[in-house]
Amino acid sequence: MSYFCSVALATYNGEKYIAQQLDSILSQSHSVDEIVVCDDCSTDNTISIVNDYKNKYEKIKWTVKINEKNM
Repeated sequence: MSYFCSVALATYNGEKYIAQQLDSILSQSHSVDEIVVCDDCSTDNTISIVNDYKNKYEKIKWTVKINEKNM
């Protein structure tokens, strides 16, 4: 049986932990097909780190959404 694995992350100023979170997601026994990130206007390097992973893991479908204003 084949299925599509998608993971959603809500982020806000998470640079301290986002790399660990992404590493954990990427090291699961079942590979992930898609990662969706919704960021709430982070003022740190969260999105920069996510984009580094996005560039490194190009075979995964990435969607990165940044809110227009902080919710």
